[in-house]
Amino acid sequence: MPKDASGHLIPGRIGPERRVDPAIARPEYVGRPAPAKHVGGDAYDDETIERIRRAGTIAADAIAAVGAAAQAGVTTDELDRIGHEYVTGHGAYPSTLGYRGYRKSICSSVNEVICHGIPDDTELEPGDIVNIDITAYLDGVHGDSNRTFIVGEATPEVAQLVERTEEALRRGIRAAMPGRRVNVIGRAIEMYAKRFGYGVVRDFTGHGVGTSFHSGLIIPHYDTDRYDTEIVPGMVFTIEPMLTLGTHEWEGWDDDWTVVTRDRSITAQFEHTIVVRESGAEILTLPSA
Repeated sequence: MPKDASGHLIPGRIGPERRVDPAIARPEYVGRPAPAKHVGGDAYDDETIERIRRAGTIAADAIAAVGAAAQAGVTTDELDRIGHEYVTGHGAYPSTLGYRGYRKSICSSVNEVICHGIPDDTELEPGDIVNIDITAYLDGVHGDSNRTFIVGEATPEVAQLVERTEEALRRGIRAAMPGRRVNVIGRAIEMYAKRFGYGVVRDFTGHGVGTSFHSGLIIPHYDTDRYDTEIVPGMVFTIEPMLTLGTHEWEGWDDDWTVVTRDRSITAQFEHTIVVRESGAEILTLPSA
């Protein structure tokens, strides 16, 4: 994703897929055009939840390692290498690698890229922001998380967007209580974002995760009656708000993955995998230290 004359990103050169030791277990969809249909619902027993936590911790620690390397002059493909080696070095498989044909081990979304940015030969520049999304597959389950990092020092407007997007995630997590409907999460996020005039991306959502990368459960980040699944104890899903300095509308690149804001406004995102307990949500994708 180099930049054009106006400073907007354009597709860059994508390197080859990285190797994974054959001894590391793959998700069932690797080598297939699409994953199998999810079975078993979105609530899990304690043993499975602990496995999701272990996978989620690897993902979170990998994100921290990549974020530490997100400096000016570093390519997003180099960030992919770091994330790949961290995940596989801990015996896990990077869930995005081979998912519906995706060729990389992380998603790296820079500036106006909302989500699903493919690592390539783009060099990060001072003032850029980059979202790093990593999912780890371990012991039959996935743990999914992402964070947005600032390269050097951003403008106050962009720095506030990043800070407030993380706060929007925290508010969404607090709203996830048993007996409520999932749309209360989106309501909490959008009410907060509207205070600052931010766009709230609608078409890319949180999702059920666990034994499947995406279970089919949809977690909205905006106020809607369309999604009203009841939240129950033991339910595991992601919350991952995407806020913009402009429109919530988007366009897709020809690679069928990269999603950018239609007006090319800057956008930030944060994500955790959570489990809902009787007393509220517990984060499963916290770093180990």
